[in-house]
Amino acid sequence: MSTKIKILLADDHTILREATAELIDNQSDMEVIAQAGTGEETIALTKELQPDLIILDIAMPRMDGIEATQRIIAECPETKIMVLSAHQDVDYVLTLLAEGATSYLPKTVGLNDLLEAIRETNRGESVLSPSVASVVVQHLAGKLDRKDEEILTPREKEILTLVARGSTNKQIANQLHLSPRTVEAHLTHTYKKLEVGSRTEAAMLAQKKGWISLD
Repeated sequence: MSTKIKILLADDHTILREATAELIDNQSDMEVIAQAGTGEETIALTKELQPDLIILDIAMPRMDGIEATQRIIAECPETKIMVLSAHQDVDYVLTLLAEGATSYLPKTVGLNDLLEAIRETNRGESVLSPSVASVVVQHLAGKLDRKDEEILTPREKEILTLVARGSTNKQIANQLHLSPRTVEAHLTHTYKKLEVGSRTEAAMLAQKKGWISLD
């Protein structure tokens, strides 16, 4: 008898999460072993239960999908991550894949496609929605002519704008409904992209380049 794929569902929408869990549990080769409504809960359950695969929404409260993915990959590298989200911003997709997510699908995906994507992701195959796959392929092939401002994600530009206005990480976290740790993670990514060493340098460079505005 084959072993079932052990799945952790992470989404703050309870009805959607429970409906998805019921559909998955009806399959003979997979089961939902736990559900989480926040990024912090997702990480705790992953460390405790060691699921084979996490179906992760990127817009959960207090910790976004990027930080959750970073910490899961760091602490439980054998667990595969399939992002299931309403957001299909290319920068987020590329960042999540770079951080270790295996697959990225929209919440509009059909049931049969979702189930097959779970199986493929569990085998280590990358599954992308058609709407982002071609852009990702072009990016990896070096064919995408991206503008300078696209170096930063919309969230990174939003955080840098608040930094430039003098807000502390805690104030930014409160204003954007994120955890301070998530803000720090975004800033760390920004420093690497811009090749700077501090929040002040990052904000000044972003202003100089015209990527953010204080108006």
